[in-house]
Amino acid sequence: MILSIESSCDDSAIAITDIKTKKLLFHKKISQELEHSVYGGVVPELAARLHAEALPKILEQCEPYFKELKAVAVTSTPGLAVTLVEGVTMAKAVAVALGIPIIGVNHLVGHIYSLFIDKETQFPITVLLVSGGHTQVMEVKSLQDIETVAKSMDDSFGESFDKVAKMMGLGYPGGPLIQELAKTGDRKKYNFTIPLSQSPLISFSYSGLKNAVRLAVEKSNEDDYKDIAASFEHIATKHLIQKLKKYFKIKQPKTFAIVGGASANLYLRSQIEELLKPFDAQLLLSELKYCSDNAAMIGRVAVEMYEKEIFSSLDELAISPKSKL
Repeated sequence: MILSIESSCDDSAIAITDIKTKKLLFHKKISQELEHSVYGGVVPELAARLHAEALPKILEQCEPYFKELKAVAVTSTPGLAVTLVEGVTMAKAVAVALGIPIIGVNHLVGHIYSLFIDKETQFPITVLLVSGGHTQVMEVKSLQDIETVAKSMDDSFGESFDKVAKMMGLGYPGGPLIQELAKTGDRKKYNFTIPLSQSPLISFSYSGLKNAVRLAVEKSNEDDYKDIAASFEHIATKHLIQKLKKYFKIKQPKTFAIVGGASANLYLRSQIEELLKPFDAQLLLSELKYCSDNAAMIGRVAVEMYEKEIFSSLDELAISPKSKL
């Protein structure tokens, strides 16, 4: 069994995964959404303090598994430096106390493996990662063969939802709030410009759209918010679809996946399904409960790393806010 720890942002989570069967045996996550919602976004120092309180409480519940643990895994990159430290520090303490190896896991790879919790892997796949910190397309052939072929030039898809929600005073996290508000709105009411629509680049950008929404919010009242939300969600998604269409002219998809916290957006899922129909491509999706940050996905990656004997040195394992992917 492998114990895995996730603390890259504002979710404290620990999981236990069986190495042989790939089955998730235990998973507990404590969200900090309520504490951060009053600020309209994550406050790093507050998040770190809450991790320091929550992680030990969850670890206590894992004690019955301690004798059977073969390794401890932890998210070491990317994320908020002050919150990553909390998880890595705990992982090192567990590794020393139990005399087991430690495995440093890339959080982005974790999102890819959220597709395979309780399952065998299915490669190769083309992956669209959409979260609060990242928007990128990756070609994944195996654990150790992952190539990023497109990414955001500025804001991410998920981050733009959070910021638009904050503009409207809706709270945090913004993704579910904007999605709910958009359900009753007119998607064509506000003709926001699609980012990079005339550019040949296969890249993403949300800073311009975010600013256009800000101007619309400033000129409107709360009765207009549902239409602004619907129009924003429509254009933000259409931008992704346009760039994916360009990429599919270069490489047609056979198996395509959407991962990351923002992959839970139902409008995005429906538009991706339509996009893939002409290609007869298979669409892989994580269970909704595993779209956001969680320790189960970190544990699933760790099983693959354990089998390949990819371990970290206690002395050399360090946090890195930015990923190389």
